[in-house]
Amino acid sequence: MATSVHDRADTADRPAGSTQPVATTEATPPAELAVEGEEPALPVSDRPETPARVLMKGNEAIAEAAIQAGCDAYFGYPITPQAELLEWMARRMPELGRTFVQAESELGAINMGLGAAATGARVLVSSSSPGISLMAEAMSYMAANESPLVLVNVMRGGPGLGSIGPSQADYFQAVKGHGHGDYRVPVLAPASIGEAMALMADAFELAERYRTPVIVLADGILGQAMEPVVPEYRCPPRATLDWALGGADGREPRVVRSLHLKPEALEAHNEHLQAKYRAVEAREVRWAGERLDDAGLVIVAYGTAARVARTAVERARAAGLRVGLFRPISLWPFPSAALAGVAARVHGLLVLELSAGQMVEDVRLAAGDRARVAFYGRTGGVVPSPDDVVTALQQIHAAVEGRYEVPEPDLGRIDESSFVIGGAFGDAAWVFEPEPRESAEPADWEHHRYTGHAPDRVPPPGDHFDLVERLPDVAREVLR
Repeated sequence: MATSVHDRADTADRPAGSTQPVATTEATPPAELAVEGEEPALPVSDRPETPARVLMKGNEAIAEAAIQAGCDAYFGYPITPQAELLEWMARRMPELGRTFVQAESELGAINMGLGAAATGARVLVSSSSPGISLMAEAMSYMAANESPLVLVNVMRGGPGLGSIGPSQADYFQAVKGHGHGDYRVPVLAPASIGEAMALMADAFELAERYRTPVIVLADGILGQAMEPVVPEYRCPPRATLDWALGGADGREPRVVRSLHLKPEALEAHNEHLQAKYRAVEAREVRWAGERLDDAGLVIVAYGTAARVARTAVERARAAGLRVGLFRPISLWPFPSAALAGVAARVHGLLVLELSAGQMVEDVRLAAGDRARVAFYGRTGGVVPSPDDVVTALQQIHAAVEGRYEVPEPDLGRIDESSFVIGGAFGDAAWVFEPEPRESAEPADWEHHRYTGHAPDRVPPPGDHFDLVERLPDVAREVLR
């Protein structure tokens, strides 16, 4: 399997040195995230020798990787499906003489983390979707006062209490700022346990390099699954922190704050933050590609969805479809330029998510008019099968070739020049129409949006995806 991995573009600015060891899994090709000028983590004296490969649960592997990356303090509160991460830290951190606190709530945990981060400590906080929502205010404060901290979100189904099943429905929350105000935080999305271990060191490094919170976005499957991994770790070197609070004996006092009462002062601070975010966007984009060289259709997926997509790619190719995989690793900054380049040479993109469609919006923005974008997602903890994804790919391929016969829908009032694929989504239906390009390339897609049902034809609950009998459930949306 041909695999290419693309990492940030700033390694040329660093002195020569050793490369980063990367924990890998048997199921996933290693992400070659080598960074020069760094030394591997020193072994902890009381840590027993480990074999070349060990079987680890995702939550526990993430926790141990954070410890090996030099985590000084952990704050958390139990919630499924990330509880084992907290349990691992409860045992290991006291063993090493480091700080562990099970707080009284998620609000307590994140604010304890804020205080510890302001002293320059390497801080980890973890939770799952409902608990992450409670942390939004403190995350905005830390983005504003530039406190470095790593937050792990092992996503579960929602909204509300939802379920404990896997989900990717926290994408918007993670990449669009989480809390209030004009801010962003780097978001890293591992697709395997081994990659999650490697990205923990990267997360602490990014947090300290840019003085910002960083989110590691996993899901219930990644947290609960077990995989064989090579227990190799990296501990980023510590820098001198001229902003950290540690007592003002012999120096001028320092202030870490987010309050700027004068409008001009707050605007200047916002301009400083935005300049920092532009630097992150320029230097910290990460993505991986598989089977892209000859692909006519490309699946765009991250995390667990990318694992499903990888199998779907192989099955689709066995069925004669030239399909590739584009996998964002940094969800913010999103690899828009790289994806735009891919979109320019393929006929279509299929976005696969464990949600009702969130990353698909960033994919649309990146693709522009270079390629059409289709979406397939499952919610509530349901994980799509590779065969479901292959079926969606076959439909898209047939439509591109102009061979898909779409039945006449009975949806009440609808644009007379359009017809429906996949039925209605909520109160809007996405429709699909083969239309030749002006060039000699294969037939392409066009879309129209149906914005209202006739009063006597409102779909009943649960009927949103059953309105066109000849189309299977997987064709949820096809849109530009």
